[in-house]
Amino acid sequence: MMTQGDKAANKRMKSDNVQAMLMIAPFFIGFILFGYVPIIYILRYAFTDFGGFGECKFTGIANFVRIIKRDPDFWQSLLNAFLLAAGKLAVEIPLALGLAVLLNRKIRGMNFFRVTLFLPSIISAVIIGLIFSLLFASHNGMVNAILMHAGLIAKPINWFNTKWKAMFILGLASVWQNYGINMIFFLMALQSIPQELYDCASIDGAKGIKGFFYVIFPVIAPIFQSILLVAIVGSLKICDLVIACTNGQPGGTTEVVMTYIYKSFFGKSGRNIEVGYASAMSLVTAVFLGMVTVVYLRATKKLKEIV
Repeated sequence: MMTQGDKAANKRMKSDNVQAMLMIAPFFIGFILFGYVPIIYILRYAFTDFGGFGECKFTGIANFVRIIKRDPDFWQSLLNAFLLAAGKLAVEIPLALGLAVLLNRKIRGMNFFRVTLFLPSIISAVIIGLIFSLLFASHNGMVNAILMHAGLIAKPINWFNTKWKAMFILGLASVWQNYGINMIFFLMALQSIPQELYDCASIDGAKGIKGFFYVIFPVIAPIFQSILLVAIVGSLKICDLVIACTNGQPGGTTEVVMTYIYKSFFGKSGRNIEVGYASAMSLVTAVFLGMVTVVYLRATKKLKEIV
């Protein structure tokens, strides 16, 4: 038979369970509404010819055939996303890691620099896109004014008249927006290393760059793998920054896959609303992102085995 104490303990346990369920219910409901419902929506319309209004006509795999055979712009936008991600991450990740190492020192006033360097990460991507479009404006941009005043150029440069110059600006803006959050992640990883390990490494003569590669990096390697994966996927899904800064110009050459899908879905930039076709492109893009994730995890599997 249950004692009075057991009954009280069970009652408290049930009360705690109910309280826990109530606390996670809003998150769980939001996850279902904004996670799974859109996926079901996309799956529903990917195999149809639907323009947002009127009849929803089932077309089978016609949308996917169109993507593969008759839409080179989609593949170009996907390639642009990969090029932009590769270029910016080659700068962003080493910069974030280097700053984290420098800021992981017990020096007076270091918190000020941590907060200051992190600030760009809390600014809206749309605002950052507008800032960089104004900074690099061809006639009244601050960058051209500084370069001309320093005598480095004789006349203003039109930064957005060619694909590669515009892509450079997008990469620069994206690095400025995202290096701060990656820096904080790396800083948290570095601060999780016990001080005794630094002391032992110093005694053994592993200091500076040697100490970083032989002592510090092996410890944070698993965390480094996760940070880089999130950065890669996030970079491939870039959208609002591109729309605000170049909107795919010049001539759509800086269009990335997410902006291309967005404009097809909502009929932007003079395009027709093609919900069905945009849904099919979303599925194809999701497959590519999944492939990138699997390949990356396989290629970096040894990072988890370093420690």
